[in-house]
Amino acid sequence: MSLGDEREGSGGYGGTGQTRTRLPESGGDAYGGTRRGGRSSSRSLVTVVGVVVLLIAAIAFANRGGDDSGSASGDENKPKSSTTAATGTRPVGGKAAGIPGGFAHDEQGAQSAAANYAVTLGSTGMFNQESRHSIVETIYTSTAAAKLQGAMDQAYSADFLSKLGLDANGNAPEGNTFVSRTVPVGTTVNQYSQGSAKVSVWYTGLIGMSGQGSTDPVSSTWKTWTFDLQWVSGDWKITADTQKDGPAPVPGDDRAASSDEISKAIEEYGGFTYAR
Repeated sequence: MSLGDEREGSGGYGGTGQTRTRLPESGGDAYGGTRRGGRSSSRSLVTVVGVVVLLIAAIAFANRGGDDSGSASGDENKPKSSTTAATGTRPVGGKAAGIPGGFAHDEQGAQSAAANYAVTLGSTGMFNQESRHSIVETIYTSTAAAKLQGAMDQAYSADFLSKLGLDANGNAPEGNTFVSRTVPVGTTVNQYSQGSAKVSVWYTGLIGMSGQGSTDPVSSTWKTWTFDLQWVSGDWKITADTQKDGPAPVPGDDRAASSDEISKAIEEYGGFTYAR
């Protein structure tokens, strides 16, 4: 789907019962326009077959395989360093169609794959049919991709896109910038074997339209996206994914930026390749 926002539920598109994608809900009226209603229900449309996309609440699982930072002197209750510390391990061996690939065949590699796939699925590329097809074919198993393509095309209909202020090709109106980004905060391994893994990605997402007169200003969300991964042909691929809200921190007192500031930041600041 898109922005790392919300695909949840297990009903799936068209009742196929597998994946569902939903866009993040907008915040307050930041640009002086009227807040557009019904966004939540619109996002429900993005339910993707075979892969329930987006968010399972972040659970405190210690990352397996890390060194124990505790000691016998009462530190046994402290978290292992691997649960929070970055490893510095090179995240990926290369890229395919601009998407990171060639992840290590271990727990860290599975976490790196999940984080980078969350970023890709939360990008604006998901709102254009051609780029969406390429994304799905690249990061999902062939079986999952075959089930998803038609369902996603139906979900990302011209009517759905118009509700986000986009045209049928996913383009924003002239003078406006459509924002859809996923920014991973951390990952955890829920299950792991040599052939499969279940990894949760806690992230913050941005979605909305930046521009004068926008009625759907860019807002942030907090989600947890869980991916079922399979080791296929030398890389980790998605077989299914689910998503739920939170955990969300208490909002700060930061001043909301203007539409010009948001548009400028989106143009100037690129994303990252993520590693565990």
